[in-house]
This record gives sequence, C-alpha cells and structure tokens, in this order.
Amino acid sequence: MKKTHAKQLGRARRHRRVRKKISGTVERPRLSVFRSNRHIYAQLIDDREGRTLASASSMESELAQAGKGKSEVAMEVGRVLARRARDKGVEQVVFERGGNLYHGRVKALAEGAREGGLVF
Repeated sequence: MKKTHAKQLGRARRHRRVRKKISGTVERPRLSVFRSNRHIYAQLIDDREGRTLASASSMESELAQAGKGKSEVAMEVGRVLARRARDKGVEQVVFERGGNLYHGRVKALAEGAREGGLVF
C-alpha cells in the first residue's frame, strides 16, 4: 500500500468516526471543512433537513490568493463564512474538521470563523 493511500484511508476513517457523534441542526449547524492540497472549503450544514445554509471557499474571486499563504487564505475563508452565517442568523455552530488534524489551515479557518463572530 502506498503511503498516500494509507493517509487517505486514515483520514476517511477518522472522518467517519467523528461524524457518528456530530450532527448539525438549524439552531446549531455543522461547520464542515474540506482541505485539498491547493484549496480549502467550508460549509454550514443542517443535517436534519440535509441543507447547506452557507458556504465559502478559497476558489471564490473575492478571496484572490495573490501573494498570500494558504493559512492566511484559510483564515479569510473562515471570516467570510462567519459573515455569511451571521447574515442568515446563525451564531453558534458545531465544528467538524473532516478527519484532518486541528492544525495549520484547518485551525486558521476555525480562528477566522471565531474572529467573525461564530461560537464553537
């Protein structure tokens, strides 16, 4: 088994284990994070209705990455998501890191969302 394949399987296993316990509601949606090598994506999900309430990603034109590091962009994605959530009336969320370690870009996104006013 290749090293990258083993890492992907481990992340998927952690993701399934965490998702057994975490569920989002309308009052407190799940802040789901997906991180690829180049971009980071976040969305607020109401699991009872199966709906995405708000989303943000580093691929959006307003988050142009020129001259910024990936962690700085991730922090900005968190701030944008928090602003969109507050516009929809959401202030509290459940953070779900997608099987990734709470470190680096995932941590930066969480800190940006907290700066933007989300509570978790």
